[in-house]
Amino acid sequence: MSKNKNAIVEKKLVGLADIVIDAAKRKKDPTIEIPVRSLSNVKFNEKKGIIEMGENTQERTFFNVAMAKKFMQTILVGDALAELQRANLTTSLREIYYRTKHTIGDSHENTFDGQDESDPVIEDLEVGLEALREELHVRADNGGTIIGPLVLEDDGDRIDCSRLGKGGYSVPSIVEDDFVSIKKCTADFVLLVEKGTQWNRLAEDRFWKKYNCILLTGNGQPPRGVRRLARRLNEEKKLPVYVLVDNDPWGYYIYSVIKQGSINLAFESKRMAIPQAKFVGLSSADPEKYGLPRNVGIKLNEKDIARAKELQNYPWFQKKEWQLELKRMLSSGLKFELDALANKDFQYLTKKYLPKKLADKDWLD
Repeated sequence: MSKNKNAIVEKKLVGLADIVIDAAKRKKDPTIEIPVRSLSNVKFNEKKGIIEMGENTQERTFFNVAMAKKFMQTILVGDALAELQRANLTTSLREIYYRTKHTIGDSHENTFDGQDESDPVIEDLEVGLEALREELHVRADNGGTIIGPLVLEDDGDRIDCSRLGKGGYSVPSIVEDDFVSIKKCTADFVLLVEKGTQWNRLAEDRFWKKYNCILLTGNGQPPRGVRRLARRLNEEKKLPVYVLVDNDPWGYYIYSVIKQGSINLAFESKRMAIPQAKFVGLSSADPEKYGLPRNVGIKLNEKDIARAKELQNYPWFQKKEWQLELKRMLSSGLKFELDALANKDFQYLTKKYLPKKLADKDWLD
């Protein structure tokens, strides 16, 4: 990350300490305003096509017994993040937890009892300071893979994603231009695949070469690095993004997170969401259209049904086509995994299903 960007983020973090110092001088209770990260403070911006965070905030004060520990934790994490900025280092969520964990004075009380306490504090600071985790220099494990006609530069190394065999390039969690720059891209579109199994089939069959596309997977719910790289390819290189997921409520949700953003991370939607993304399958009409027998379907369980009904009520699923899609799946009582296409042929996905889908422009928006 550039020195200028580091300085801006560090100044925001130091501002947390300034709040405490200023309050102490005035003999006042130090207070931090944190935006509320819940469904009640989330709205769907239909014009932009993304989920956005509302304006509701909550105060975090030091003199309030119920908030004192959380206030202390917030300042501790802020200090650790400022240290990263000054040293121009990146670290993991786990290391932040250990860096800020210690026993308070002569007591038996710890600053943090588990990482489940420190992780939410980092998210609070992200939204409170309007600085993404990547800008705070906090990374996650590499959680995605990419292959196709794309050349990247990563820490001075040139990465040609078309010359990495069938394994592809492991997508880092921080993919901002200061860390990963896009040097060349001649692809026509991005195919974002839910499962590594299908990504492997597409890579092995060299689907990306025949159809001049970029294959990207997050191995399930795509991590932030994968979503951000897909967004950059869409935004900077004007590539359409097509999403391939299982025919179940969880696949639909993964698609919606890619397209509109997520409720929990609504403050990131403007940098993560891809409103132009299209759902290319597996849709609830496909089993009949492509002759998949019912015995390769899986009966919807109670959780599936409840989740599907939740999706029906989300504002971003109110389009007529999506209401029909969800109703059709619920009426059938079945869900279908992408793997079920192998019932037709091991290469049915790459030789028949996707070529026809793309040629017919058979997708949902």
